[in-house]
Amino acid sequence: MADPQTVKTDARRHHDPQVRGFASDNYAGAHPEILAALALANGGHQVAYGGDEYTDYLQRVMHSHFGATAETFPVFNGTGANVTALQALTDRWGAVICAESAHINVDEGGAPERMGGLKLLTVPTPDGKLTPELIDRQAWGWEDEHRAMPQVVSIAQNTELGTVYTPAEIRAIVEHAHERGMKVHLDGARISNAAASLDAPMRAFTNAVGVDVITFGGTKNGMLFGEAVVVLNPDAVSHMKHLRKLSMQLASKMRFVSVQLEALLARDLWLRNARHANTMAQRLAAGVRAVDGVEILYPVQANAVFARLPHEVSVRLQKRFRFYFWDEAAGDVRWMCSFDTTEDDVDAFVQALKEEMAH
Repeated sequence: MADPQTVKTDARRHHDPQVRGFASDNYAGAHPEILAALALANGGHQVAYGGDEYTDYLQRVMHSHFGATAETFPVFNGTGANVTALQALTDRWGAVICAESAHINVDEGGAPERMGGLKLLTVPTPDGKLTPELIDRQAWGWEDEHRAMPQVVSIAQNTELGTVYTPAEIRAIVEHAHERGMKVHLDGARISNAAASLDAPMRAFTNAVGVDVITFGGTKNGMLFGEAVVVLNPDAVSHMKHLRKLSMQLASKMRFVSVQLEALLARDLWLRNARHANTMAQRLAAGVRAVDGVEILYPVQANAVFARLPHEVSVRLQKRFRFYFWDEAAGDVRWMCSFDTTEDDVDAFVQALKEEMAH
């Protein structure tokens, strides 16, 4: 086998690596430590479909974060993770209560409903966070055969609006849901950012407070690809491995997902990356607050900044830095920071914003 250092390729770089943006933490590349882990797992033959040494070791790594009963199922992507997890928690007639702004409702192309066969029962929230009182707006009608049965409460930590639940808030939701016979799923696409914001271990707001299943996000925090469904309460689900395959989320060369999760979680890379992204968001928010005519919409608690500014300013600014409108009619935008966002990136963006606002 040829030495990877001497292998030549016909592939060419098709992008300018100096171009930076604030559109999504998905825009960032892979962390160098992740790439090194992938190279480490390459070479030779390993058992396919999760029977490899890396996936086996990953279980022990996850136990250190989520307890000895946690069982981890690596998957390809976040939507697949959410749909698979929610299917595992529901009957065919089941429904899922979630915030109206939840990713599973607004950003997954209808996959939970079309592919998972689930009914989403949504609740408007002022900040993306559910409460027991808000859950009760949809938590009813279990014996009514004309209504999809509420069986799961799904929350995101942190939320789609960048806000973070405290452990006490999640405990209250879990106890409320369990009292009514419902299970709790936590969408953890940015779970590392939430832990960094709370300065608490991930277990503090997951298994320690009774969450049944989480989807663990890695792509937004430095991984090349891959996420995981982590079953915290084995009594809450059945036949997860069959559902993963049925949902087209079973990787044949699973070691290349598992080794990335190991590199992220075996030590502190997950936390270093998340803390840095959160710090850059705070720097961005501080710079933006000093600009007259720009309003920050929600508390900046993780790596997202939501703001409102004149539409024409955003359009001009988008020609200099990529970012998305959140509500274009209202002039609302979202700016995301990632593990590789630098202070210079933030300062250049704030300066560009000042220039466009003064234009």
